[in-house]
Amino acid sequence: MDEAVVVEERHGSVLVLRLNRPEARNALNQAMIRALGAAITAAEADPEVRVLVVTGTGDRAFCAGMDLRDFAAGGGPEPGDETASGAFMRLMRGAVTLPVIAAVNAPAVAGGFEIVLGCDLVVASTTARFGLPEVKRALFAGGDGILLGTRIPLPVALEITLTGDPFDAERALALGLVNRVVAPDEVLPTALALAERIAANGPLGIAATKELVRLAVADVGAAHARQREWYPIVFQSEDAREGATAFVEKRDPVWRGR
Repeated sequence: MDEAVVVEERHGSVLVLRLNRPEARNALNQAMIRALGAAITAAEADPEVRVLVVTGTGDRAFCAGMDLRDFAAGGGPEPGDETASGAFMRLMRGAVTLPVIAAVNAPAVAGGFEIVLGCDLVVASTTARFGLPEVKRALFAGGDGILLGTRIPLPVALEITLTGDPFDAERALALGLVNRVVAPDEVLPTALALAERIAANGPLGIAATKELVRLAVADVGAAHARQREWYPIVFQSEDAREGATAFVEKRDPVWRGR
């Protein structure tokens, strides 16, 4: 059986993960959730990987969300499952320790759109469409799509979630939900270029920045408290000294992640 998630060849410090169920429009079943979670966990443990890019196989979909055939047969996502799919749930919540870029090659709806919302940067194809159509099937966006109102104006979030209607990449760009909209054949190269720019920076600084910027959106006080914890870890690190030394010596820094 083909792999539900393909771990692509590494591009320097950037690893590409490809959702790989094109016959089902890359819909999420338990095999894909476990495979994606396992790939993320392995990447987080690999000091050579600094940025992840997530994309989909084919041109029909980035991810069509939950596999409704699988769900109807009793195989849908298990609420509260933090074991086999723990890393997948962290992806949905934006809590993967590495920066994650979504290379949205085609439509991303329901759980597919929720994956996009959990990524840190988004490059979308001009052919991409987005949406949370769960209400059309008497469901709701249970993969944190209900938090859409923290990202965009509340009336717009309610329109998207209550109608279930899709919207195109240009509207997603105007709403601030994606960073770039490019031609279909430029999606992955553009995502990789962004990833490489991030990967060139200090790993500890990146980790602290991602966590603190995200935390500050939800709780400024908690972000200030966590910032105090990060200060000695980052500012007293070998990498901090290397960054300053490399600047003075006019050379590229060599990061060690400590």
